[in-house]
Amino acid sequence: MIAYLSGVVREVRENSAVVVAGGVGYEVQCPTSTLAKLVVGQNAEFNTRFVVREDAQMLFGFADADSLRLFDLLTSVSGVGPKLGLSLLSAMPVSALAQGLLMGDSKLLSSVSGVGKKTAERLVLELQGKVPEHLAAGAPSTGKKGAPVASTASRDAVDALLALGFREAQVRSAVSELLAADPDASADTLIRKALGKLR
Repeated sequence: MIAYLSGVVREVRENSAVVVAGGVGYEVQCPTSTLAKLVVGQNAEFNTRFVVREDAQMLFGFADADSLRLFDLLTSVSGVGPKLGLSLLSAMPVSALAQGLLMGDSKLLSSVSGVGKKTAERLVLELQGKVPEHLAAGAPSTGKKGAPVASTASRDAVDALLALGFREAQVRSAVSELLAADPDASADTLIRKALGKLR
């Protein structure tokens, strides 16, 4: 079992990165939030999950332990493989996904490409009582008039909505409008309300 990987980023691809450790290049499948933090030529650390199947061996890597914890929970559900788990984690911030599961928001989950209505309902049914509440807490406040929180929340919300396939101009307009009304809104609140406007 490979539980942790540290090495130099050699290449960043659409859904994965090549990381050199001990002279060996490992292809690490990552959510977009992890890929966005990687810089070619610099060292990176990953919390990993090694998945072995009859036809493939895949290494999944995450920038933080919370993402890995949620990935493990998602893939524990029947019918949800590691690639679909990765798609869910790529579509929205960990806090928004955890909040959606805790609140039983199957509509939010089914808005992710590849997640059908039945799969979304199964995820809610099986994980609603298993997701640790701290995962849904979102970005911590810095105590400075909430500005950094709003900035992080809006960026996470925009990234998540773009990943769901909405056009950038529409997304930025909707998020800006919501922030103007509530500057301290969390990412999951922005995503939920923006989805109502964009649909």
